[in-house]
Amino acid sequence: MSMFDTFGKATDTSGRKENTLRKLHRLNTALRHEEPDRVPISDFFWGGFTRRWRRELGLPAETNPYYHYDLDLIVTVPNMDPWIRSFETLSETPEEVVVKTGYGTIMHKHFEFPMPEMRAWELDTFDKLEHAEFDDPRDRRRFYEAGDNQIAGVGDGFERNSPAWIDTVKSLRPDFPVYGSIGEVSECLTRLIGQQNAMLWMGEEPERMGAVINRIGAHYLECAKAEIDAGKGLIDGFVIWGDVAYKKGMFFSPRYWREYFKPWVAQITAYAHDHDLPVIYHGCGNCKSIFQDYIDMKVDGYNPLEVKAGMDCVELRRQYGHGISFCGNSDVQVWESGDRAAIRREVLRKLNAAKGGGYIFMSDHSVSSGVSGETYDYIVKLVRG
Repeated sequence: MSMFDTFGKATDTSGRKENTLRKLHRLNTALRHEEPDRVPISDFFWGGFTRRWRRELGLPAETNPYYHYDLDLIVTVPNMDPWIRSFETLSETPEEVVVKTGYGTIMHKHFEFPMPEMRAWELDTFDKLEHAEFDDPRDRRRFYEAGDNQIAGVGDGFERNSPAWIDTVKSLRPDFPVYGSIGEVSECLTRLIGQQNAMLWMGEEPERMGAVINRIGAHYLECAKAEIDAGKGLIDGFVIWGDVAYKKGMFFSPRYWREYFKPWVAQITAYAHDHDLPVIYHGCGNCKSIFQDYIDMKVDGYNPLEVKAGMDCVELRRQYGHGISFCGNSDVQVWESGDRAAIRREVLRKLNAAKGGGYIFMSDHSVSSGVSGETYDYIVKLVRG
């Protein structure tokens, strides 16, 4: 199991359990900034953590944290690859594999390590990027067919032929509130041309790069619309993936982000809201310089609020009140320490942000293999009181 290969256990997908409807009510109540019966809790789990958790708690091989703890939310990913195609295997041994994906990215995955390495890109010049044409946003293979895709297949795990997104949603929704998701332009560029090229070309050719951003933004807006249309009546909310910051600040100026990136986030958010879907934006790093913009766009929740980047949901609540919900911000580095007293202080302090609603308890990124099974078990019990 890796972060995005969770497939549900439901055999009868025609309805939803009463407990699932209670979880959905709990989640939506929190996102409306009202206090639910208890603080919603969920997370993203590395495959290495899940294997360790099973081993340390003596759980069966197929045990899943979402089911074991009856968590309140699960996020699914469709095929977001610009070009829908099978991985091209360039080399493979029992220890590692190198593939070329539908982003045109050459990915090196060493099975001993949690994250892959992006080694090279098909679009390795500005001219190639400007002239690239992506596959149809509404291509049925994105949502209705199994196949290789980079986000689900090459991450903290390695998987070929990921299940069809719509089948994943249907298999999970009897037991969980299920969110769909899409990457926005910044997330795409990191995978499509690499972070270094993206930042360099923005600096060298800001207007030309802005035109590319707008073209990619239009593509992913249509992908988001197609996914929301495909999931009508089946999904409960929507996540936008869009890392635009690092530990000390943004990758590019707030002015540039507002001119070229923000309009596409706003339009995806508006389309989701038109279909009664709350929106959570996932952005790593320190985004304080544009945090008000997410409130202005009426984004419902922000995730993951990385502590190591200086984000603090208790301070943000004091600054912004209940203008936006917080999803995350519990320091996974403290979790990794295994120090029960420190973990208790960390968890209980962050729960202060839940007063008046507007908080979903999660780590400040994802649950890594450095977190012990006993620690996560302890954290869930703390949150649930």
